[in-house]
Amino acid sequence: MRMVDIIDHKRQGQELTDEEIQYFVDGVVNQTIPDYQISALLMAIYFQSMTTSEQTTLTMKMMESGDHLDLSSIPGIKVDKHSTGGVGDKTSLPLAAMVAALGIPVPMISGRGLGHTGGTLDKLEAIPGFKVDLSEEEFKDQVKQIGLAIVGATGEIAPADKYIYALRDVTDTVDSIPLIASSIMSKKIASGTDALIIDVKTGAGAFMKAEDDAVKLAEALVRIGRQAGLDCKAIISDMNQPLGHKVGNTLEIEETLDLLKGKGPADLLELVLTLGSQMVVMGKKASDIAAGRKMLEQTIEDGSALAKFKAMIEVQGGDPRVVDDYSLMPHAKQKVDFPAPRSGVISQLTADEIGVAAMLLGGGRQKSDDQLNYGVGIEVHKKIGETVAKGEPVFTIHTDQDDLTEVKALLRASLRVEETAQAPTLIHQIVDPE
Repeated sequence: MRMVDIIDHKRQGQELTDEEIQYFVDGVVNQTIPDYQISALLMAIYFQSMTTSEQTTLTMKMMESGDHLDLSSIPGIKVDKHSTGGVGDKTSLPLAAMVAALGIPVPMISGRGLGHTGGTLDKLEAIPGFKVDLSEEEFKDQVKQIGLAIVGATGEIAPADKYIYALRDVTDTVDSIPLIASSIMSKKIASGTDALIIDVKTGAGAFMKAEDDAVKLAEALVRIGRQAGLDCKAIISDMNQPLGHKVGNTLEIEETLDLLKGKGPADLLELVLTLGSQMVVMGKKASDIAAGRKMLEQTIEDGSALAKFKAMIEVQGGDPRVVDDYSLMPHAKQKVDFPAPRSGVISQLTADEIGVAAMLLGGGRQKSDDQLNYGVGIEVHKKIGETVAKGEPVFTIHTDQDDLTEVKALLRASLRVEETAQAPTLIHQIVDPE
């Protein structure tokens, strides 16, 4: 078998065989295929796409190229959630605690942030002492013990994907739906879960800015998951404005705790309940979505979700006192309000510009090895569709910097105030292809 023939087959729009895909993945891992031939195949895939069968095979071969978890020793149906990422998206944190409080094991392997998209692990590390690096056995034991763990990847997960992604980044093939879907699912299937709900973001602050593209990606992810034996569904949710009211690591832990205490923002709660009700049905704790939603609401009312989150903090080495005393987490030295330029209705709050502003403050990474300032960020006081008076704060900048020229320019560009505006629909649709 020759790599040039595989490239030729895909360039002509042919379906690659399982053996050809195996040869390709083996060559990537063993470094026996040169970068220029890998790049050529990626470009051919970009233009010719892949069938669901091809995508599933590529996903499974990339997953098999590294370590994968066996969670069969953990009783019950293990349910996980994945998001394609957004600004202020701390959904995984309250969601995992609420679902686990209903007796459904949630073994969650999460990532770090890069660019304007925050990472779940970074937020958790704003809690003093919190450890996200657990061994495989520690991870399993914790899920058995309290039904919940949120950690970084253990071992070498999908090394073929890591190398392929680096080449996609420099060959302008990042936005290929088959390559995105197989990349995401190779890591999720390797995590050993039984069921998966996927939150695919769409809008200005999302990777998939057009809803049609978000739907195509969601369908690809769900089909791959189901062919691989996962119970899998996806929703399309809005990312034209930040989720919730706080963007930044400590700030988003505060908002998580507020939600678990029944005081969280309405949009964050709605997204958590939408995703969570699907997870409760997948975990066989409710017969339908309405029942699952009521059960999740009860975990907030009776305090069991907050107790579960506090238990996770304690078991993973964090200071559980932060649940009641937010001052124990890092905070910025100063707060600077950003006022509305005129009276009216907020018609635009561009999520990616607000996310970049938070990153420039030190709350996110421009490069993977950048050190974070956990205490900084942006507080968003008004959302799209809400009225504002001239001079009233729309944002509060939590900062350790004195020169905020660039940050303020981004916030100014993100904001539009008009005479009328309508709030965007948060949940666009549920994707459940045949």
